[in-house]
This record gives sequence, structure tokens and C-alpha cells, in this order.
Amino acid sequence: MRSAAVWALRSDLRAAGFTVDGLTGLWGESASAALSRGRRVPAERALAAAAPGPLGTLAALFVLGRPVPRTDAAEALPALGVAGAVELGLVRAGESVAPAVDLRPYAFVDSVGPAEWWIVSDLGELALGGALPEDHVLGVGGASLTLSGLMLQRPVRSALDLGTGCGIQALHASRHAQRVVATDISERALRLAALNAELNEIDGIEFRLGSLFEPVAGELFDHIVSNPPFVITPRVEGVPAYEYRDGGMVGDALVAAFVAGCGAHLSPGGVAQLLGNWEYHGTGDALDRVRGWIDDAAQPLDAWVIERDTEDAAQYAETWIRDGGTRPGTPESDRLENAWLDDFEAREVREVGFGYVLLRRADGLPTLRRFERRHGSLGANEAGLGVHLDACLAAHDAQAALDDDALAALRLTVAPDVTEERHLWPGADAPTAILLRQGGGFGRVVSADTGLAALVGACDGELSVGAIVAALAQLLEVDEAALRADLLPAVRALLSDALLTLPELP
Repeated sequence: MRSAAVWALRSDLRAAGFTVDGLTGLWGESASAALSRGRRVPAERALAAAAPGPLGTLAALFVLGRPVPRTDAAEALPALGVAGAVELGLVRAGESVAPAVDLRPYAFVDSVGPAEWWIVSDLGELALGGALPEDHVLGVGGASLTLSGLMLQRPVRSALDLGTGCGIQALHASRHAQRVVATDISERALRLAALNAELNEIDGIEFRLGSLFEPVAGELFDHIVSNPPFVITPRVEGVPAYEYRDGGMVGDALVAAFVAGCGAHLSPGGVAQLLGNWEYHGTGDALDRVRGWIDDAAQPLDAWVIERDTEDAAQYAETWIRDGGTRPGTPESDRLENAWLDDFEAREVREVGFGYVLLRRADGLPTLRRFERRHGSLGANEAGLGVHLDACLAAHDAQAALDDDALAALRLTVAPDVTEERHLWPGADAPTAILLRQGGGFGRVVSADTGLAALVGACDGELSVGAIVAALAQLLEVDEAALRADLLPAVRALLSDALLTLPELP
């Protein structure tokens, strides 16, 4: 049952036009972009020039983190009232009203369609004017957006959001799961996550306190998502251990622990998705470390691991020291940087990788083992990369179940986002390079020889793969069996990456 105070808050936010478009209209796209970079001066200047009203008051209070006159706050929150806002823990009130939390609109598009929520979290560095407290509850940041975009969106009975924070992943999971369990080690995070669910009228989420899989012992889920506290932090006195990012383990052990434990909580065929860091030790390859974690897991797991970027030890330290609100060039920043670099040096860590991990409880022997580096830009994915991942998984499973004869009998189609690019020397008849470019998904670029390019170009759903290969063998004057042996593995790869699409199979 929803409280009257939360209902009143929702009513006031809606009446004020407190939406993403409303704020952009209030201070402009340039100021919105500056806010995303941690700079509020452009927004403040635009707000000072705008006509006063409830939207401007709420923007100043909850987005910019500025106190506002009590009369303005009362006008902006007529149903809730200032006393109600204090009771909900949103503000501190005296002669003026100051924010106690960050509250802002959040808009997105997924496979269900467009939606917009309001998300409450703790005040950030801009409002606090300094380093964050260790129990800080993070709002919707870059990592949150990455994971929500990666999330598979197929309907499931049950989902688990491990390390829910402000609850954003649990809210997203509720769009495709009948039941969601959200866990965290922070009682405050769970309170704010529950408030966000109530504020956005989302039912079916159960919030539990505890670390890793302890709160769900003995339970199985069809989908597990986690933006865990994976940041590698020196385990020495004087280095802040932020609850939202530090799991209390040495190095990348938290991600290893998740991999080891998730299989026992996945239903057969269930999928786990998480973000993580992994360390490069000495001359070793970090993806080999991740492969070892998966190979050693108690349950057999399909795996798709994608490294999106790396940072050397110094860059990594700078990134996360600054993330905590400590400004570069200060004695405190220098002290923390030395602590990080001492830890990395002692453990022979030269750099750290960041990326995505998708694990699936295998039915028998695993058929999927992909470990790849996709540094650089992605394709255009309006409804999120998760839709593409789901299509790739389905295509992988379908083609892996077919022998070569069955594959050759299929009539395939080129995906609509695929284009062909040819490079020729001036005056040359034959191209020196043929590239197949994917517009969506991971924006893959596949180098193709004449035979593969011709096969892909002929995949319009009319002819079978085998018929196309036979025609090409005759045209190119090569052995048909040898050409087929060369092209079918490439066809399987193009299917698994969604550059080619399968027909509807019976």
C-alpha cells in the first residue's frame, strides 16, 4: 500500500513538469550537458534568468543542490508540503529549505517502449562541496546506464538485482520480470530503493539486506543482474571504503566470487549479467584470469565476456580517487594515489580492464565461450544493447544446434543495419578490401573476401546457403566442397553476431 506522502510527492512533481524535457526546456541542452560533466554554473545562470515557478524551485533544490526560500518550497510542493518533505527525508527545513537528497527525472527507451521515472539518491559532490561519505548511495551514473542498456529484456518469472543501490536495475528488471528481489549491504540504499519503487508505482520488488548471495540462499532466478561494488581499493587504513563501489575484498576477488556463486542461483538456462574489473598481473592476460574463474565455477556456465577498456595503474587510481570527490592536486589526493600505487606495485598489477560479463547456466556442456576486446565505439542501439545481446544468444543457440548440412539448407537474410564498403586502388578492377559494417549492436566491422561478400550479398531469403555456395563455386571456378568448408564457419560467426539473420525455424 502506497503512503499518502509519496502519492502527494508524485502529484507535485507531475504538476510542476519535473521531467527530463521540462528541465532541458528550463535551462537548455548546453546546461544539461554541463551538469552531466559535474558543472552547474550554466544551469544556475539560465535558472536565474528564467521566470520563477515550481519547476525552477524543484530544479534548484533537488538537481543543483541549492537551498531555496521556504515559501518557494511550499509553493512547489503544495500537496506534500514542507513538513511532508521533511518527514520523507527529502529536505531539511528552517527559514530556508535545503536538500537532504538528490531527486531528478530519468528517461529511457527499452523494448517495451519509452518511460520516465523519478530517482532519489544521496547528494553528490556538487551539493556537498567535498568528498562523499562512505555510506553514499549513488544515483544513476554511467555504469548504471551501461548495465541497464545491456540488460536482456525477455520476459522471465524471477530476477535478482544484487547490490541494488538506489534500485535502478531492479526497476528496469521489473519491466520484464514478474518478481524481483533486490539486495544490498546498505540499509539506507534499500530504503531509498524502496522509496523509488513506490514513487514510480512499481510493485513486485522485494528488498533484502545482505552481502553477495547470502540473502537469497537456496533460491533460483531466471535472470540475475549486478553492478557490484567491484572497484579495486587498497585494503589499508585511511583509504575510504565506499559502500557503493567497494566490496571489501582484495583486487578483483569480488568479481571472481560473483562468478563462483552465481551458477548456484540460476535456473536452468538462466542468465547473469554484471559489470566488472579484472587485473593484469605482470605479463599475464586478464581475460585468461576471467576464463579461469568461469572454468572453475561449480556449475557449467556459458560465457560471453567483453572487455570495453583498460586503464594503467596510475589512471585507475586517479579515476576512482576523483570519483570519491577528492580533487586532484591536493595533499589528500596525493596520499590516496600513493596508497593505490603501493597496492598495485605490491601485487604486480600493471593495468585494469573494465567490461561486461554474461553467464548462462548451461544445460550439459557449455556451447558458448567468447572472450573478446571491443575497445571503441558501439553501434546505435536505441532500445539498449540488451536487445542485440538477446538476438545474438538466440542465433548462437540455433546455429550451434545445426550440422553443416542443415545450415546449408537455410535461407538467410542480411540484417537491415549491415552495409558493405569496398576499397580500390585508382583504376583497379578488383577491391583491395571489402568490409561488412554493422550499424547497431557492437558496430562490428568484418573483413570479407570476394566469396564471403558475394554470399552475404546474395542472402535475401530466396536461395539457400548451399545453393549460393554452389553458384559461387561455379562462378569463381573453385571446388564447391572446399568453398563450402571455408564459408560455413564464417556464416556461423555472422549469424552469432547478428549480421545475418535466421528464418523462423519450426
